[in-house]
Amino acid sequence: MDMHKNARLTPKGREQMVRAVVDGGISNAAAARQFNTTPKTVRKWVKRFRAEGVAGLCDRSSRPLSSASQTPQATCDAVERLRRQRYTGAQIARQLRISPATVSRVLRRLGLNRLSALEPAEPVRRYERDHPGELIHIDIKKLGRFSQAGHRATGARQGCRNVGAGWEFVHVAIDDHSRIAFAKIMPSEKRGSAIAFLTAAIAYYASLGIKVERVMTDNGSCYKSFAFRRACRRLAVRHIRTKPYTPKTNGKAERFIQTSLREWAYAQAYGNSRQRRDQLPTWLHRYNWHRPHAGIDDKTPISRLGLAEDNLLRFHI
Repeated sequence: MDMHKNARLTPKGREQMVRAVVDGGISNAAAARQFNTTPKTVRKWVKRFRAEGVAGLCDRSSRPLSSASQTPQATCDAVERLRRQRYTGAQIARQLRISPATVSRVLRRLGLNRLSALEPAEPVRRYERDHPGELIHIDIKKLGRFSQAGHRATGARQGCRNVGAGWEFVHVAIDDHSRIAFAKIMPSEKRGSAIAFLTAAIAYYASLGIKVERVMTDNGSCYKSFAFRRACRRLAVRHIRTKPYTPKTNGKAERFIQTSLREWAYAQAYGNSRQRRDQLPTWLHRYNWHRPHAGIDDKTPISRLGLAEDNLLRFHI
C-alpha cells in the first residue's frame, strides 16, 4: 500500500501508539482518543507488538488463508497436462467437465493461455560470411528533419515543434564479415536513391580493397523494382531479399541502425538536422576504425581486412 510516511496508523504511527500504552502506561481508551482510533484497534496492535515486536506492526496480506471456492490442485494439474497435449480451452473444459472460464483462469495463472507458449523457442541462428565483400546488408531508416532542437533534447513541449519539416532517409550498408559500415543520407527511399546509394556503397568498399559479391535487402518497393535489379546486374552483384516478415534475416543492418541512432542521431542535442547530418561521417569513421565491435571479439571492423599496417595507415589518412 502506498501511503504517506507520517500518516496516522502507518507502521510508524502504530509504534508510537503501542509504546504510549506499553511504555507510557496509558489505557487503551486513552490511546484510542489520542490517536483517533478505537480501543479495539489499539488492543489488536498492542497484542501484535507484544508477540512479534516492531515487525508485527507492518501490514499483512489481505489474502485469505483458505478459499473454499478455489479450484482443486488436482484439477489444475489435469488442465496443465491436457494443455501440454495441445488441447484447446473448450476441449479441456469438456474433458474435465468444468467451466471454460475456470480453464481460462488456470491457464492464465500457469502462463499457458496461448498455445504459442508451448512451442519450443527457436534456436538462435548466427552466421558470418568467410571473407569481406561476400555479403553486405542494406537497409533504410527514416529520420525527421528539424530546424531547432525538439523536446527530446530541451525537455520543453512548447515552442519547439518542427511541423512540416519533412524527412531524411539514412541508407545504411554493413559488411557481413568485417562489420565495416557505410551510410549516407539520401533525399528519399525510392528506387533512384536506393540505386545511387548502392553505387556509392560499392565504390566505398572498393576503395578499401573489398569487392562486393552479394547484397541483402528487405522487400521494400525500391528494392523490388526492375531498375534496382538492373543496377545490381550492371554492378555485378547478386541481390538477395529477406523472407517476408522476418527482419531478423537482415539483422546486422537492423542492429547497426540501432547503434547509429544511439551513438549518432540521438547522442547529443543538435541545433538542427544539418548539424546531425554533418556529424555522420565523423561517427562512421570512429565506428569503423576505433570502436570495438562485440560481434567480432571486441576488434575494430577495419582490423578484419587483414591488411598490412602501412596499407591501413594509407586508408586511414
